[in-house]
Amino acid sequence: MGHDPVAHQGDGVAGAVAVSQSCAVCGGTDYRDTEVLWQGLIDEWGLSSEEAAYVNRQQGTQCVRCGSNLRSIALAKAICRSQGFEGTLDELIASAPSFDLLEVNDAGTLHGRLSQFSGHRFASYPEYDLMALALPDGALDLVIHSDTLEHVPDPMRALLEMRRVLAPRGCAVFTVPIVIGRLSRSREGLAPSYHGNPSEPASDLMVHTEYGADAWVDVLRAGFGSCELVPFGFPAGIAIIARR
Repeated sequence: MGHDPVAHQGDGVAGAVAVSQSCAVCGGTDYRDTEVLWQGLIDEWGLSSEEAAYVNRQQGTQCVRCGSNLRSIALAKAICRSQGFEGTLDELIASAPSFDLLEVNDAGTLHGRLSQFSGHRFASYPEYDLMALALPDGALDLVIHSDTLEHVPDPMRALLEMRRVLAPRGCAVFTVPIVIGRLSRSREGLAPSYHGNPSEPASDLMVHTEYGADAWVDVLRAGFGSCELVPFGFPAGIAIIARR
């Protein structure tokens, strides 16, 4: 999935929004806000006005300096935390750590940065099957993806595969769109719902799972040793660290 999920840009720009933290990607402190949801998707998800507002912020609120949106900033924060690093992603890159990393699809706005890590490899879903990773056991230190797991028909199989290919201290670090006031649900039996441009539905953007407050449960069911939720601009930005 090379597209950015939930990325149909609307016309309205609401100006700066109140994000008190500095950007975990670059350290910037100024943000701009753009509406990205469209009414059809709001209706399909059954979002309240409050939920639509924070999902809009998740996808459309961006750091002015580096252009990263809140979900990408939360992901960057989680990547650093998974390595026990206190600074920004840019500072982590400058420290030149060495690890084997698989990035599945462009991880939000972070792809150009992640590709600077030694040991980086890139794969596109669904061409690269997350439910049957073509890697040996324990091959990786990190698996990173952003708003991809909800498009996988069997996310549990994907999580089991991620755990399998991680080294003993490895981590899967990822985001999924989370509606915090409800539980996760499968869209099986419901009308097809797609992220991306609403006029161009594509099979790789079809949503199979809508994630809620129990998004952590499948991580532990898949056998990971721990699951940590990393917020940025909560409830808009939430990333997950699944530790092997």
